[in-house]
Order: sequence, then structure tokens, then C-alpha cells
Amino acid sequence: MNDRMTTPWGERVLARFPEDPRDRLRAWDASDEYLLRHLADRQVPLSGTVVVVGDRWGALVTALAEHRPAQITDSWLGQEATRANLARNGVGPGAVRLLTTQDPPPERIDVLLVRVPKSLALLEDQLLRLAPAVHGDTVVVGTGMVKEIHTSTLNLFERILGPTRTSLAEKKARLVFCTPNPASVRPDNPWPYRYTLPGDVGPVSGRTVVNHAGVFCADRLDIGTRFFLKHLPAGPEGGRVVDLGCGNGVLGTAMALADPRAEVLFVDESFQAVASAEATHRENGAPGHAEFRVGDGLSGVPAGSVDLVLNNPPFHSHQATTDATARRMFAGARRALRPGGELWVIGNRHLGYHVQLRRLFGNSRVVASDPKFVVLRAVRR
Repeated sequence: MNDRMTTPWGERVLARFPEDPRDRLRAWDASDEYLLRHLADRQVPLSGTVVVVGDRWGALVTALAEHRPAQITDSWLGQEATRANLARNGVGPGAVRLLTTQDPPPERIDVLLVRVPKSLALLEDQLLRLAPAVHGDTVVVGTGMVKEIHTSTLNLFERILGPTRTSLAEKKARLVFCTPNPASVRPDNPWPYRYTLPGDVGPVSGRTVVNHAGVFCADRLDIGTRFFLKHLPAGPEGGRVVDLGCGNGVLGTAMALADPRAEVLFVDESFQAVASAEATHRENGAPGHAEFRVGDGLSGVPAGSVDLVLNNPPFHSHQATTDATARRMFAGARRALRPGGELWVIGNRHLGYHVQLRRLFGNSRVVASDPKFVVLRAVRR
């Protein structure tokens, strides 16, 4: 949905990516507006190196493009949205420096604007990575909705950068003000984090998982993936397998260990997730050919080229509950699968994925279930 955000620097036409006429969610929220209004009202000097972290759909850097900011994001979709929003507002591609959470950060930061992420671990990792570039005169302002900013959020800013306080709430949004103290002793960065899998999860039993900050369930094996690991398909020998929405890559690594001849593609829209999957695969010496791709699901994968897709789709987009991502993943899987190829999905029982799969594939069968989860199989006819 295209929409217009009014900013102190004029109107900006914005949309999420990929654009979906059924999606009524905007590409910004009240916290973005609050931050921009604060910068203008307080005449914050936006000079030197301006860095915007966690800008979800590019609203902030599009509004501030004349100040040539750098954007740091973990989201491939968010980065593509930024490119599209800059273009639709007539901003040249060189005006904003687009970086990922896996890229080296700028060596000096004069203004640091932080859109507080949902993941406290990701915020910790980002602040620790950026702290060496922050100096005593750096302006640091965070923003988020009230439900996203907690005492633990403020403690992280204070522990890593310096004294921190919050603003009054406006339209259920709040700002975070931090005064950097370069002399403070910062903790070591605990990310990426490693843990050992339990002994009852098939080919990966007792193996090591590597998680970069922000990846779902980064400090332990989540119960849904654990259930899925116990019911994975044997897979076609030497087939092409996709771990779709791979997270830390434990599903694809399990398939690679079970079949050394398999070709496994790990794909996720999170740069942190794909880095985790590659590290997990490498840590366990998994055999066979593996490819690691950051992108929009299976777009770019040739139609009819895949034998098996494994999928544990997310049902949240930031704070919004939605099945839009799952629907797009299922449609992409159907296009990429060969006739006779299979999509295996795990989800919470209440999500009703079987209905979508039957509508799309014409079939859906329950492979395994427990009171909370269900594993479904759909075959490309």
C-alpha cells in the first residue's frame, strides 16, 4: 500500500516491500514520526556521519536523504523497500549508504538514530558493534512504540553507550536519549552464540548450532523445530532441498548430514539468519553442496528445479500478526518444486495452514501432530 508520510522535510510516498494491495499496513508508524519531529523541533545538527539502525521500511532514511545517512538493517526486504522508496521519492541511489548487520559499520558516527528492534539480542549486538565509532559528541536518539521499549532496553543503552533517559509518550511512541560516555568499560560481545543440540533430534543430535543475534530462539532449540526434526522426510537421494526461512539452518544441516549427496539451499530474508545457517553448516562439517542466499523466499530460484522444501514460516511481521509471509512462501515453493516434489511445513495447529495448502496444491496431509504443532505435507502435481 502506497501512502504519504508528512515530515518536517516534506511529504514522502512510502510502501512496504513487496507491495501487496491486500496489505493495509503502512511503511512507517508513530515512532518514526516522533523521531523526525524531534530532530526538526530541537534543530538537531544532522552533520557528519548520520547512521540509522533498524529502519524497517526505509521511512527514516528517505525522509533524511538530503543528509546522506547510512542505513544498517538485518532485513533484505527492508533494504529493498528502502531502495524502492528512495526511487519513488526522486532520491538518487547514492544518497543513502545501504549496509547490513553483517557489514563493517562506519568508523565514526556523529548522529546515531536507532529504531528499537523487537529482539533485545539484536539491539545488544548492534550497540556493541557501533560503540567504538561513537564519540562524546555523538547525538544518540532511539525510537519505538511504548510496547517495544522496556527497562531492559534502556539498560542496554546505558550499559553499552552511556547515561540514558526516555521521553514522554506521544501516540503510544517514545524516544530514548543517550549521552555517550567513551570512557565507559563495555562488555564483550557474546554474539554469535553457540549451543549443543539434544540427543534425540535425528542427524543433528549432539551437534552444535551457531546463532547470530536476532535469529529466532537464538539461545536454545525452539520446540517447533525440535518437533519438526523428529519427523523430517527421508528426502530424494541426491535431491535439491531448500530450507526456506532457514533461521540458524538446523533443518537444512540435518538434511545434509542425512544425505551427503543432497544439494541444500538455505534462504532467509535476514542477513543474520543466513550468516547463522552458514556457520552452523560449516561448524558441523556437513557434506554435499550447500548454497546460502539472502532474499525474498524462492524468487530467483528456477521453476520446477527443487525436489523438497522445508518450511517453518513466521506469522509475525514486526509487531503485526499476519499470514502474508506464509502465503507467499507456499506459493513460491509450489512454483519452484518439480512435479512430484514436496513441501513440508510445520506450524501451530491454530494457524490452519492445511487450508491454504489444499487451495494452492490441491492436497495436504498431516504427517505428525501434537497438542501444539502439526507437520503437513503437500505434493506438487
